[in-house]
Amino acid sequence: MSKAKVIWSCRECGHAQPKWTGSCGACQNWNTLIEEVEVVEKKGRFESKRTQSAKPIRIRDVPIGECQRLTTQMGELDRVFGGGIVGGALILVGGEPGVGKSTLLLQIANALALQGLTILYVCGEESAEQTSLRAKRLGIDHQNLYLLNETMFTAIRTQIDQLKPDIAIIDSVQIVYKSEISSSPGSVVQVREIATEFMHLAKGEGITTFLIGHVTKSGELAGPRVLEHIVDTVLDFEGDRQHGYRLLRAVKNRFGPTDEIAIFQMKETGLAEVPNPSQVFLEGRMRDVAGSVVVPGLEGGRSFLLEIQALVTPTSFSTPSRRSTGLDQNRLALLLAVLEKRAGYQLHNCDVFVALAGGLKIVEPAIDLGIVLAVASSFANRSLPSDIVVLGEVGLGGEVRTVTRVETRLKEAVHMGFKKCIVPKRNLQGISPSIRDKIELIGIELLEQAIQSVFS
Repeated sequence: MSKAKVIWSCRECGHAQPKWTGSCGACQNWNTLIEEVEVVEKKGRFESKRTQSAKPIRIRDVPIGECQRLTTQMGELDRVFGGGIVGGALILVGGEPGVGKSTLLLQIANALALQGLTILYVCGEESAEQTSLRAKRLGIDHQNLYLLNETMFTAIRTQIDQLKPDIAIIDSVQIVYKSEISSSPGSVVQVREIATEFMHLAKGEGITTFLIGHVTKSGELAGPRVLEHIVDTVLDFEGDRQHGYRLLRAVKNRFGPTDEIAIFQMKETGLAEVPNPSQVFLEGRMRDVAGSVVVPGLEGGRSFLLEIQALVTPTSFSTPSRRSTGLDQNRLALLLAVLEKRAGYQLHNCDVFVALAGGLKIVEPAIDLGIVLAVASSFANRSLPSDIVVLGEVGLGGEVRTVTRVETRLKEAVHMGFKKCIVPKRNLQGISPSIRDKIELIGIELLEQAIQSVFS
């Protein structure tokens, strides 16, 4: 018998090499190589392959029809998908343990089952009894929803061929394995092979397939990078357990816009939509408090108002603390340096803490001016007017740069009853008169002008 060929695969990017080295030769990450047995290429390797081979066709002769979309009965979720779920799509949902991935997919399965579709939920990580108890707690009990407690792909494929479901949900892709591959479930080879099998299944049989994926300590999807390339849509499910809010973000979407978000609130009956995030995030806001600034954030096509809170206190240590929650800490350090250099605020002997209220995370540069003014307000112990919002990107020279989609942000500020807005001066040119009549716009070019306008 020939000796099995051993290779070393990178768990981050999937690169394979014959010998072990400290770092991966492709992505240069350290200690990511794991030992695998190479899969022998043979005829009929994939069980879910197509029955007919494709033929070349002229681009002008390709028939273009409107794709059929399935609604989930949740407007926020349908908007993230681009109007609904496309039939035969392969969708990957990732998130931290306990964030609510299984709960969300059970609610989606119930909504689709109510439309007469057949759903197969493969609960590999839990028993059928555990999943059934969760479904009953959520009020889900439909005859078209089937549970299958199985982890071997061959057995799952057999049940799919017999049941012929319209929707297949795999919980999770890291627990399903192929017996002919010697590596353990969740390894680079297993995840790559299982994802490819379900890709052939979704495209060849027209079965819309959801894959639940694990994440690493850094928050990235576990497994090779090719997993995200294979699927049609990648949804990132994140949230703060203390506040109960969950944010679903479309990182990749072949059938709709990317970076769209949907906000949910976790309740005893499941995930409930939050149609007006601005009202939810500002309901606990205290007026006339130093260090509090309201900024209009933008995620995808939606704008919502957020409160940035800052606390600046003197320190007795030689190295002051710089802490942030929901914001990029490197960006905060840069903005503090600009505030100290360009505006003369002596922050080198102060601890600075900045947080985004509500438990969300945002890295948009348009909130730079809000962060700087919140820190300046706390340092001077002077509150900003309660009816003002702040918008602008801050450069290293202390200049305030333009931002995108300014009218969308201003409409949300007007809707929530704010009377004034500080905006970059160059953004004033494209604002329609209908918005100018409803809110007072203060155009600025430099950081010092913004500080003078709010504290004068």
